[in-house]
Amino acid sequence: MRQFLLLSALLLVAIAAQANYWWDNFAPDNTRVRLTQTNLPIVWIDVDGEMIDREERITARMKIIHNGDGQLNYADTVAHPGQHIDYEGYIGLRYRGNSSFSSSDKKPYSFRTLDAPIEDNGQKVKVKILGMHKDNNWALLAPFSDKSMMRDMLAFELARPWMDFTPDGRFCEMILDGTYYGVYVLTEVVSKGKHRCNVGDPGIEGDSITGGYILEIDRNDEMTHRSKYHPVGKNGNTMWSRYIYVQYKSPDYEDMTDEQINWINGRFDAMEDAFNSAQYRDPEKGYRKYIDPLSFVDYQLAQEFGHNVDGYRLSAKFFKRSDSIDTHFKMVLWDMNLAYGNSDYYNGWYTNNWVYENNDLLNSQGDSQLAPFWWYKLNNDPYYTDLLKDRWAQYRRANFREDRLIALVDSMANVLTIQGAEGRNSQAWPRWGQYVWPNKYISQNLDDEIQYLKGWLSDRLEWMDQQLGYDPDALLPGDINGDGAVDVSDVNIIINILLGKNTADQYPGVADITGDNQVDVGDVNLIINLMLGK
Repeated sequence: MRQFLLLSALLLVAIAAQANYWWDNFAPDNTRVRLTQTNLPIVWIDVDGEMIDREERITARMKIIHNGDGQLNYADTVAHPGQHIDYEGYIGLRYRGNSSFSSSDKKPYSFRTLDAPIEDNGQKVKVKILGMHKDNNWALLAPFSDKSMMRDMLAFELARPWMDFTPDGRFCEMILDGTYYGVYVLTEVVSKGKHRCNVGDPGIEGDSITGGYILEIDRNDEMTHRSKYHPVGKNGNTMWSRYIYVQYKSPDYEDMTDEQINWINGRFDAMEDAFNSAQYRDPEKGYRKYIDPLSFVDYQLAQEFGHNVDGYRLSAKFFKRSDSIDTHFKMVLWDMNLAYGNSDYYNGWYTNNWVYENNDLLNSQGDSQLAPFWWYKLNNDPYYTDLLKDRWAQYRRANFREDRLIALVDSMANVLTIQGAEGRNSQAWPRWGQYVWPNKYISQNLDDEIQYLKGWLSDRLEWMDQQLGYDPDALLPGDINGDGAVDVSDVNIIINILLGKNTADQYPGVADITGDNQVDVGDVNLIINLMLGK
């Protein structure tokens, strides 16, 4: 009997050890990490031991020390008095994220800045944090599976010059209730606000009801509007058993009136009806009546360059202003931590195919979250694909030049290493040389991860150049000064030519872009239309 009990105990220990194998590999060592000084802002959060929830916010105190770019920040505020306190006050704190929460030991957070504790009826207050515009809605992203810790920030930086709004963010180091939690990204979120998606608040009639909405293609796990149309495969085949769901992100569903819900659902349905019609390519009767094509192009290029397998089907955010301001839906970038070769699921690490064509693969593996059918329709419209190619050429002559991409990656790596932030994070969350879902490449250290990332970016550039016909030696129409962009500087050149201050032959580009053998106001108007993507 004693032998039986001993064997049973050993078996239970073995089973427990097997069950905890993944946790043991990544068990945090953060209680022994001591942060003394860093080039990154230091974020303290105090919850006084209270359990943090995923749904309901709890009251916390936050303090951020940031002495300025290029300056050191010190954790010992007694030995180093007089440091700049960037923010100190109450916040409403909760966990955030889906896979970034459930598949990561290092949890991401959402917080709202408050004027008092929640228990004392604290109200949201807009504040400026780390040089970012005033708002009350923020996130602390927790790079875990992304061992470079820079993929979200890389995507935001690349998209910012092109999209209507792209979140801004800052690397920081966080201490929660006295325990070091590692490197986080304190970032703006996709929300309404003067300096974010400037959509305002919807009314209940007239023009006011037509705008003030932020929506998202995502799971059917919140209040949603189900699309009337099913996803399609690479060849346009309808996937009848799959559905697309739209979540209401702003206003919250419970705050919307029946009139507002009916109106925005109706506008979304009208957009999809236009995409589904035989005249969907018609500029007046088709989809262009409802969406901003250039915004969709910019979103697609961001998702495709990153080869983000979640890009069109999860966290795919878009917004609608009032009709008197803009009648079109526009896209917003978010959630790129699995991009740029980081993911081994659904061939996320591939560099030689299009993500928008991934529905067949997703469907074959039983995944019900598929990309909407519009992306197939868009990429079968010559107007849209020509715009896609022209925009890619603009990107490639600007911040998507390979040397600039590599310099951006190196700059971010330097920020993370120059004062040991990455080393402290790796001590708190030891992952080098080990698989973390859904890594494709198992890097041994940060240098190894950065080299893999650079190689992946180079391969992806080459493939997309081939597919989109990018010619590095060709000048863009309207790029008169040859700087790789069509902008106000080109308009100024034409104006100076008209005033006799310059001559057309001084520039590498063609000033007579209308081709009517003269440089005049018509060329100015055409450049402006090119800038607007028309």
